[in-house]
Amino acid sequence: MADVVLAIDLGTTATKVIAVDRNAGVVASVEHDYPMRTTPSGEATHDPDEVLTAALTGLREIATGGHAVRAISLTGAMHTLLGLDASGRPVTPSLSWADNRAVAQTAELRGTGRGTALHRATGTPIHTMSPLVKLAWFAENGITADRWCGLKDYVALKLTGELVTEHSSGSATGLMDLGTRSWHADALAFARVTAEQLPGLHAPTDSFPLTFAVPGVAPGTPVVLGGGDGPMANLGVGAVVPGVAAVSLGTSGALRVVRSSPAVDERGRVFCYAIADDLWVLGGAVSNGGVVAQWAEDTFQADLLDLLDEASAVPPGANGVTALPYLLGERAPWWDPDATSALVGLRREHGRAEITRALVEGVAQQLALVLDAVRSVADVHAVRVTGGAFRSDLWATVLASALGLELELADDSEGSGVGAALVAWRALGEFPDLTVAAELVKPVKTISPDPAAVRHYAAARPGIERLYRALAEL
Repeated sequence: MADVVLAIDLGTTATKVIAVDRNAGVVASVEHDYPMRTTPSGEATHDPDEVLTAALTGLREIATGGHAVRAISLTGAMHTLLGLDASGRPVTPSLSWADNRAVAQTAELRGTGRGTALHRATGTPIHTMSPLVKLAWFAENGITADRWCGLKDYVALKLTGELVTEHSSGSATGLMDLGTRSWHADALAFARVTAEQLPGLHAPTDSFPLTFAVPGVAPGTPVVLGGGDGPMANLGVGAVVPGVAAVSLGTSGALRVVRSSPAVDERGRVFCYAIADDLWVLGGAVSNGGVVAQWAEDTFQADLLDLLDEASAVPPGANGVTALPYLLGERAPWWDPDATSALVGLRREHGRAEITRALVEGVAQQLALVLDAVRSVADVHAVRVTGGAFRSDLWATVLASALGLELELADDSEGSGVGAALVAWRALGEFPDLTVAAELVKPVKTISPDPAAVRHYAAARPGIERLYRALAEL
């Protein structure tokens, strides 16, 4: 019977529960789906109890598999927010990072001295994803609650009876001071909440005893608080030493590199979130990743693999077509929820292959712009990548060339969950520190950039920002 940690990973469309041994090996996994409700007004929400049910169901299924459960650990999508009544019952849906209704509250801060100061203090960019502006939106719409928390905090409350969060998720709220690791006074004032209305802040390795009955798990088993899915993904792919970035690319994407101290760049292009053990991730998320290829598939009514194969035959630069791939607005490095897409340079001779190639290149160039911003405050000399998009050679070679770096492909199955499990093993005293993840998690493949494409993308990249600025004025 193997000793394992059970990691609960609360995703945007499903929750996974995995059993992870002390060598970062996944010995069992289950997944349960649920919908995210969206409306044309910008709503993107979950039913908290649907997500809780998925988590508890998966936990029971894995826990009864005959493993010796040493701990439970938690991770989940960042920037979620819901309200609770005095007895801990939800009084609002859980708003996801994609909820875009706090536009006016975001505009009130963006580009102002107060907004810049809050970004530098909290590490969270001023954007509609942030619980900071979501709380202000709730207040201005007369929606109240006794307590406010993230979706992961709600699941932890049901497991332990304690309403708590940790510095990793807290650092993504726009409400936590990175220097003091406490709730930030001016952020609370803008959000119209008090510190007492928010969960208590703890280290990601802190734990509370299990009080909820889970067959196969002993009462009192430690429930380790874990962290947000982005920082945990760095752990899960072994990108936990300075200079080694993690890139994830699914429907959306992100690039993050580890630092030993918190920081953001002077231009406010990147975020800074905590992992644990005084490790921090600096980087940026892009709202548009594989979604652009899905859009091409729907628009051209063609098989996605066929489209990507056709686009592979088009040379770098897409025969003169440039894409700003902002189908869902954009986050890093612009943090502009109102950004819209554009195809520039389109001529009669161009077809679906050039357009698909331009869209893929547009996403890769956006991640390269994030890398440029990150490099203003941190070294990056290696990249580990994970995500379904890298099953395509086109995505892999274009991104390697846009970044100008070799990509080390990691197993993409359970990154954030493995990271949360490693935090739990650290909490149990099995590891001296979390940098052990770099040794435990090894890449399975290396993708090299094309030198000619590297030169082309580097020369074209300054024009992407000029084009974005010019079109934003229109």
